[in-house]
Amino acid sequence: MNAIADQSPLQLLRTVFGHPAFRGSQEEIVTHVAGGGDALVLMPTGGGKSLCYQLPALLRDGTALVVSPLIALMQDQVAALKQLGVRAAFLNSTLDGREVNACEKALRNGELDLLYVAPERLMMPRMLDCLAESKIALFAIDEAHCVAQWGHDFRPEYLQLSVLHEQFPQVPRIALTATADPQTREEIIRRLALDDARVFISSFDRPNIRYTIVDKLDARNQLLRLIREEHKGEAGIVYCLSRKKVDETAAWLVSHGVHALPYHAGMDTVSRADHQSRFQREDGVVVVATIAFGMGIDKPDVRFVAHLDLPKSIEGYYQETGRAGRDGAPADAWMAYGLGDVVQQRRMIDQSEGSEEYRRVLVVKLDALLGLCETAGCRRVRLLDYFGEASVPCGNCDTCLEPPQTWDATEAARKALSCIYRTGQRFGAVHLIDVLRGRATERTAQWGHEQLNVFGIGADLDEAAWRNVFRQLVALGFAEPDHDAYGALKLTDASRPVLKGEQPVEMRQLQPRKGKVSKSRSAAAAGLSSADAGLLDQLKAWRLEQAREQSVPAYVILHDRTLAEIASSHPRDIDALGMISGIGAKKLERYGAALLALVND
Repeated sequence: MNAIADQSPLQLLRTVFGHPAFRGSQEEIVTHVAGGGDALVLMPTGGGKSLCYQLPALLRDGTALVVSPLIALMQDQVAALKQLGVRAAFLNSTLDGREVNACEKALRNGELDLLYVAPERLMMPRMLDCLAESKIALFAIDEAHCVAQWGHDFRPEYLQLSVLHEQFPQVPRIALTATADPQTREEIIRRLALDDARVFISSFDRPNIRYTIVDKLDARNQLLRLIREEHKGEAGIVYCLSRKKVDETAAWLVSHGVHALPYHAGMDTVSRADHQSRFQREDGVVVVATIAFGMGIDKPDVRFVAHLDLPKSIEGYYQETGRAGRDGAPADAWMAYGLGDVVQQRRMIDQSEGSEEYRRVLVVKLDALLGLCETAGCRRVRLLDYFGEASVPCGNCDTCLEPPQTWDATEAARKALSCIYRTGQRFGAVHLIDVLRGRATERTAQWGHEQLNVFGIGADLDEAAWRNVFRQLVALGFAEPDHDAYGALKLTDASRPVLKGEQPVEMRQLQPRKGKVSKSRSAAAAGLSSADAGLLDQLKAWRLEQAREQSVPAYVILHDRTLAEIASSHPRDIDALGMISGIGAKKLERYGAALLALVND
């Protein structure tokens, strides 16, 4: 970069990145780090974390080292920075020896503004020696929650990063994450030796995301309705727990006309990379994946994230859903949830390796997530409260839009718990419901359960209602899965006062949501006339052509929101085009004439 030392942070924000103003605490963070201070930054996905180290990197003398856990993130960020005229590079396993040597030489010669590296490479003696021979502006540790051993995405190599402070005490460090409860924040500070760092905590709220959690009745068809009715032709991510379910769900969606691709660690490297690249570079791709997919994917126009299986914790749920709507436009976080999910997660905890304390922490985290699923109040309030942030009902989640009814389930709970006890605490919900509803089957006859006094006492409720009751009994802690007997439910100590009639039980009423059918919620198309929408299509086609020529994702050229603003405002000259958010000086110079030609035509 030339002549940037004399520019203020705001001038750089405008001329390089094309943004008219800072958001939230960005300016304060940039000023603090550029001045040599350490910082821990907690900011939601889409909140502008990258600018908090990219701007100080340009303001300080030397090269900023960015620690990033994923190759995809490095490549995307570097491609985007190069579009802006920033001297950026990455060091990872995709480079050959010649490319590595050239990158290290550029670092030593001060020819880079930012260098992205994986934590494993950064800790190599050769890399540390290279740093010692170079002028380092700052260290940025992205995805800093990876240092937390009880977090949802622990990376052992992150534990070594405290070495940076020991070997380079004068170089400022900034650690950034979108996901950290108070316990995880303390662990980040301790393990990275950030005791003197300023802590900047932005709101964890993502107001553009609509949170919806539905009773799992027919999950695939429920998902298909969501895609067809609200997100047809739009990009999305669908999370499943197992590789088999990923493959089956992706194939099923394709058979129903959805452009879907699978992604999981069991695929060969070439196929996995191809599917990730197509998701990033093509419009309207839906990726069905395990949680191996997503972290570091900087795609701004993901319009929905769906879960067909329950995540392990609120942290995991928050980070995964946070991959929707990074551009600030409306997006959906949708999950189908049932008793089988609860049983499966509890069994996985019981069978997991680790100490008793470790398993206890996992149970606490799962219980917090179940509380979010079963709440009759605002989901956003419950979600933000987990991260220590007070809020008010949002009006943009399913429980706000269609408030659920609650009912006195004391009698139903006593019947269900009695049935678990009378049948010997050896059976799952399917058989227990048959007994309660008085449905004679081969199994009820085999075990003599038709002779029990609980046989038929629940005929007043249908099967779906009883599934809802058993799920909430587990979520409320009155029953639990028996990990020694697959799928079986057993009583907990907490069930005693309920069985004795000493404790009332209130539950959420089962009511399949009608859901208001709406057209695409994408802000790119919202509010545009038919003529402007046609111009937007032309701009997207031009952008796709540019992206293919340069072998970069389309959003690296220009974001959807930038194209939508061009389509709606019709800038007639280069000065007016330069006022559009997302078009900095370098992009104006590079693409200005072509964009104006499209608008004027």
